[in-house]
Amino acid sequence: MDIHISSFEIERHDISTRMPFKYGIATMTHLPHVFIRIEASFDGQTIKGISADHLPPKWFTKEPDKDPLDEIDDMLAVIKQAAALSKEIRTSSVFSFWHKLYQTQDSWATENNIPPLLAHFGTSLIERALIDAFTRFKDQSFKQLLQSNAFEIDWTPLRPELAGLAPKDLLEAQSLSSITIRHTVGLADYLFENDIPQEELLSDGLPQSLEAVIQFYGVTHFKIKINGETESDIQRLVSIAALFRSLDLEDFAFTLDGNEQFHEVSSFRKFWDTLQNDEDMRAFFKRLIFVEQPFHRDIALTEAIGTDLRAWSDAPPIIIDESDGSLDSLPIALELGYRGTSHKNCKGVFKGIINRATIISRNRKIGKEHYLMSGEDLANIGPIANHQDLVVQSALGIESVERNGHHYFKGLSIFNQSIQDNTAESFQKLYTKDKSGYVRLYIRDGKLEIEELTSRHFGACSNLL
Repeated sequence: MDIHISSFEIERHDISTRMPFKYGIATMTHLPHVFIRIEASFDGQTIKGISADHLPPKWFTKEPDKDPLDEIDDMLAVIKQAAALSKEIRTSSVFSFWHKLYQTQDSWATENNIPPLLAHFGTSLIERALIDAFTRFKDQSFKQLLQSNAFEIDWTPLRPELAGLAPKDLLEAQSLSSITIRHTVGLADYLFENDIPQEELLSDGLPQSLEAVIQFYGVTHFKIKINGETESDIQRLVSIAALFRSLDLEDFAFTLDGNEQFHEVSSFRKFWDTLQNDEDMRAFFKRLIFVEQPFHRDIALTEAIGTDLRAWSDAPPIIIDESDGSLDSLPIALELGYRGTSHKNCKGVFKGIINRATIISRNRKIGKEHYLMSGEDLANIGPIANHQDLVVQSALGIESVERNGHHYFKGLSIFNQSIQDNTAESFQKLYTKDKSGYVRLYIRDGKLEIEELTSRHFGACSNLL
């Protein structure tokens, strides 16, 4: 097959959150959301493809002193660079196209001192649009093409340990039909309804406090962010545990997001030991699934961290997230003593598939579920970005997935009514229309029904092409 990309365009929407989302050193209130559209040729047949994402400052690069507007410009620059490079590539498979684009974008980023996590955000948006176009060309779902290896995935050069194995040998034949929502508890989020000052109360029909979220959506899985300040972190964790007790929430699970706040294992270990020395916290932390990225990305994959991690025999499961910048980040992390990584489409679809295959393969070799892969989020919203991410999460078999875009944004209300109505009509189990007319995700008992997504091409509505 002869594959190339002939055109590219970017459509920008400047949007606002319904309330602040503090996710580390940044607090999100405004940001751009972009649609990427391409025309791809498969053996001379031109097919359109689409992808989308937020441009979130202070995630791809956490530089405290850098202007967020400059960071947005940087994100746009890596997208445009990936698009320009993609027009110079001709290959015989979607996977080889992605790998060639990854390599050329990587070389450009190295020459220009651009961190790989940022650089390959651009790669991923072109990759996603190309996958979307290919599913339309084949008129099959993403999972069908993955199982038959129509993408022609060859991970042997990247992970020799997977040589001789195809995606169908490691991934389940069917996509998950539902996803358990792991709700983000942002650093600025109010916990109890009575905590909200009168002047900050919202009246848009959606929950605002964690207490209201639990009652409204029925969520039982949570991602709790900490800021690295032991006293205030513990006080907040104690308050969350008290809230759960007040709501008789017994069957719950949570992850702890370290937000890169620790610069050595010893300081995080001291924090952890303080938690374990408190009887109530010790009971609460029996519900912990894993700890995500407690160490700053600058030192997280160093041998010094690994030496201390391997020596910590009773450490909680710890995974990387922001440190997962390159194709070899996961193998390095596992050797250092981490238990896994996260998947979000902004880090790359094929990269996520390779990482998931690696984790499943290693677990099979040791005969237990030791290594982990988490589904994560960047406040994604539909009708493109969140859809495509959910399609991949379900294909990878990740059941508990962080979702928070529906909480920090008012459904699909940033888009015109036509887009909202078409999305709701196309995905009747995934969305519902609020009394005021805007369309939002329909989360029931803490779950999203996603069969409508997984049975389609790559989750996108064709009217947006």
